[in-house]
Order: sequence, then C-alpha cells, then structure tokens
Amino acid sequence: MTAADTAIPDRLRSGPLLIGGDHVTDASGGTYQHVYPGTGQVNFSTEIAGEPEIELAVSSGVEAQREWASWTVDKRRAILMDLADAVGDHQDELSLLNVHDYGVPRLMSANGVLTERFLRYYAGYIDKPLGTTSHVEASSALNITEHEPFGVVGVITPWNGPLVVIGLAVAPALAAGNAVVLKPSELAPLAPVRFGEICLEAGLPAGLVNVVTAGADGGQALVRHPGVSKIHFTGGQKTARSVIQAASQNLTPVTAELGGNAAMVVFDDADIDAAAATAAFQGPLGQSGQSCACASRILIQDDVYEEFVEKFLATISSVTIGDPLRPDVMFGAVVSESAAERIVGVIDDAVNHGWGKLLSGGHRMEGELAEGFFVEPTVFSEVNDRSPLVQQETFGPVVAVTRFTHEAEAVRTANDTVYGLNAYVFTSNLNRAHRVARKLEAGSVWVNSHSDIEPQSPYGGYKQSGFGRSGGLQGLQEFLQVKNIRIAAN
Repeated sequence: MTAADTAIPDRLRSGPLLIGGDHVTDASGGTYQHVYPGTGQVNFSTEIAGEPEIELAVSSGVEAQREWASWTVDKRRAILMDLADAVGDHQDELSLLNVHDYGVPRLMSANGVLTERFLRYYAGYIDKPLGTTSHVEASSALNITEHEPFGVVGVITPWNGPLVVIGLAVAPALAAGNAVVLKPSELAPLAPVRFGEICLEAGLPAGLVNVVTAGADGGQALVRHPGVSKIHFTGGQKTARSVIQAASQNLTPVTAELGGNAAMVVFDDADIDAAAATAAFQGPLGQSGQSCACASRILIQDDVYEEFVEKFLATISSVTIGDPLRPDVMFGAVVSESAAERIVGVIDDAVNHGWGKLLSGGHRMEGELAEGFFVEPTVFSEVNDRSPLVQQETFGPVVAVTRFTHEAEAVRTANDTVYGLNAYVFTSNLNRAHRVARKLEAGSVWVNSHSDIEPQSPYGGYKQSGFGRSGGLQGLQEFLQVKNIRIAAN
C-alpha cells in the first residue's frame, strides 16, 4: 500500500467545518490534534465548533429547510437518490476516512454501503402517503391527520461508526423534510465532513446538511439552541443524561440510541461452528469490541460448553492483528490511549478481584504494535454475574463466557442487566427460537445471525439502552410531527 493510497485530502487535514455550503477553518472552539489509533501518532488537526458556529449552522439550516420543503416531492426524491448514488461512488474514499477516523480495520470499514441503502430506502418514502382521513361524529366533516417536518434537527454521532448513524438518522430526517445540523465527535470527523461535501455535490441546498465537529461544549450549544426542534443522539448513558437535561430547557424531544451489553445464548442444538465464529466477530473482534451491538456476555449450554470455547478461542487466535490500514488486518486498535488504559483497567480489576478466570488476552500489545492503542482480545470464564465485568458495558475487546443448564436460567441471566439493545440466540429449534426471542428484553434479537441492520427494520433499545427507533417506518416517524386538521361541512 502506497502513501497515496492512505493519504487524507489536504482540505480535510485542516479539519474544516461545513456550514451553509462553505468550509470554516477558524472555529471558536479551537483545534483538536487527532491521533491515529494504529500508530499513536498525530494524524491531522480538526477545528472545533463553539456556540458561534452552532448559531450559524442552525440559521443556515432554517433557510435551507424552507427551500427544501418548497421543492416538489419528485425533485426531493430524485436528489436523495442522486445522493445515494454519490455515496456509493465514493465508497472507497469514505471507507478509508473511517479507518483514519477511529482505527476500524479497512476490511470492516465499508459501512458507507449501509448509508447508501438507507438514503435510497427513505427517498422512496418521500412521495408515499403517510396521512390519513377518518370519520368523526359530524359525518360530513373532513378529519385529516398529516405529518410535517420539525424544521432543523440536530444529529449527534458517535465516533464508532458515524456513517452508520448518518444512514440511520440523517437519511430519514432529510426524507421527512428537515434540515440537519450534524455534530460528529472530534475523534471521527473526516467521513462526516466528506459526507457533507457529497450532499452539496449531489445538489442538496447549501445549509441543508451542516457539519460541525465539536466536543461537549458544542454539543450542549446545539442541544440547547431554541432553533433546533428535535435531537437524535447516539452514544453512552452518561452523555445522554447531559443531552436530555440540556434539551429539557426548551422541551426539545430527543431520540436516544445508547449502549448495550448484549447476551448471546448458545443452546446445545445449535450449529456450534457457526455460533463460535459469530460470537468471536460479534464479540471481541468486531471493531475491537467497540460496538453497542457487541456480544460481551456469551451463555453456553452445559453439553456444548467445552466444544464451543475451544472453537471460539481458536477463531480469535487465527485473526490477523495489526495496523488497520493494512488490507489483511481483521483486528485493530481501540480508539485512544485513554480507552486502552480504561479497558486494561477493567481487565486488571477482574483478575485482581477474582471476578472470573482469564482464558486469553488481558494485556496491551507489545513489539511493533506497542506505540498504537492495541489491547489483546480478552476472554473470561467462570464469571461472577454481579461483577462489573458482566453488569457494565466494557466497550472493548473483552467478553465473558458462562455456562447454563436450562432455558429459563439462560433467559433470566441474559435479562439481568440495565441494558436492552441487542440479544442473540443460537438454536436449531424453531419453537425455542420464537419462545426465547420473545422473552429476551432487547430491542433487537438476532437468531442464528450477527447484528445485521437493515433499512426496513426498526432499531433501538429497551431499558437504559435508549428510546425511539431508527430504521423502517418508525425511524421516519421520529422526524415527523403529527397534525390533525378538521374541516367542517358548509
């Protein structure tokens, strides 16, 4: 791989914001030195939005939304289809920017494909009837229910997959007729800014999608802004509480997709090869465990426990680990030095307190990977169910495998958490699949499958994993207000 293959374009290296169709390269929030997780070296510098940039972005969004709403449905649908095409055309570029943004291995960085599919799916809704009419007591009156856009919405993306959230949230927000102020994390701004540029290239009005990279202060300014009528937040519970509190000042509605601590239940009639491979990649290997869909608690029925663990560990040990820019690497670094220290701290606490038996991993990686933020894929067994290792989201390449004997025990253990975003079931018994899936307290249950988000399917959490949904008709309705119109008969 040549230097040209991995270069960041000069216009993005300075970390511009994108407001009203123009790059802003001198933001009030200062700059942030982005460090590439694979090497620990400074990668680029990014501008940080403060309150003035947020104000400018919202004002720009107000004007652009009026223009967007005035276009015919045919024109808006065609433009969103063009945007989907453009995202597809720039897939390789966006994938590479993902690698630079947060160190996801290049083999797994192509989530712009999902963005394209969501754009195409929601573009198809623009000219579809969503309103209704119904009879009321005055039989000759006309009773209409309509759906209207909020106006300007704020979309706050996490660093671990901003393009996925752009598909989940920005696509339906635009299809619903809104303008978007997109706030990516300073840890992953490149792909979102490039997406904003592609929106302009595809013909969207300038200011309809503004991209304002910011930290906590900029995020608070966005959520508190009286011109923002809806917030879509993806991130952790702690930040969500701050977002909700700030939004409460103007009673701004919030949709929140938060963390997970998913259980994968493997029954003795499952395809163990498939279950072990899926558990490895849905657990510690995929994005180094830095995913809200991570299967961090793996429950295995007694009769297949040893077979499963053997195959699970073999899969983990077989993957190539290294610089995420290398095309053969499957397992890369975690996002930052502080993340690596935190994850190792969780592992050390588990060992020191006897919360479980360490089967593999457990340390920072050394040698040629020592300068990057690499933590070994780590597996614990015989884990205390009340320990932080089980009850809290580690958000790293750390999983706990435990035994169970009966179905009821597995369901009870899987549900014994404050989280409820995803759950996984492996079984060849169709009746059991239906029965267990309905008993699991999670917004999405994947049977004999990994987490595979589709535009047609609503995605979101139970309990402290959030509220509201992304995807499907439900995801579009999150960005629409409901209005009732009654017209009396003459």
